[in-house]
Amino acid sequence: MEKLNEQFEGLIEKYTELLLGDTSEELKEKVQMWALYTHIAKSMPPLAKHWNETYPDGKESMKQVINEIKELNEAHRMKK
Repeated sequence: MEKLNEQFEGLIEKYTELLLGDTSEELKEKVQMWALYTHIAKSMPPLAKHWNETYPDGKESMKQVINEIKELNEAHRMKK
């Protein structure tokens, strides 16, 4: 499992680099949350809705993370 964790960490790091142009630990964590939340929202919308209703502060924080990633991605693409 340790080897898989290291390999997966490398995948997240490269994805974050390609997506945002930076690989800070904070951004990697945000990208992981964003990717998982987006997947959950698409594959199990009722679960995402329930979570949003149960944790309105979490919903707002997630919206901030999503917007930050979107803005960083747009800025990164403009640099290319």
